[in-house]
Amino acid sequence: MAHAWADGTLPHALKRLAKAQVLILDDFGIEPLGAAERKELFEVLEDRYQQSSTVVTSQLEPKDWHAVIGDATLADAILDLLVHNGHHLRLAGESIRKADANLIKERKQVQ
Repeated sequence: MAHAWADGTLPHALKRLAKAQVLILDDFGIEPLGAAERKELFEVLEDRYQQSSTVVTSQLEPKDWHAVIGDATLADAILDLLVHNGHHLRLAGESIRKADANLIKERKQVQ
């Protein structure tokens, strides 16, 4: 989004994101959102609301997303758009990345 803002294509980028059948926000919450990022996220989610699917993956529980989003009012609005009519799936077990690393390590030991 920062690149789109810098080169003047932000409105076009926001429209493309709004029209995607499925939007995936991977690793949401790794770092706090800035003011512009909060506003852009809200705009995209509002345009997509009840129109198309949005998948969010995060290491954080949704109750902790307020702190990542920052502004309390926008956080409430964003979470309302994400949580209303949403499904929350909690995955358990070891990270697939860790499992893959262990498998590679085992294969090297066999060779």
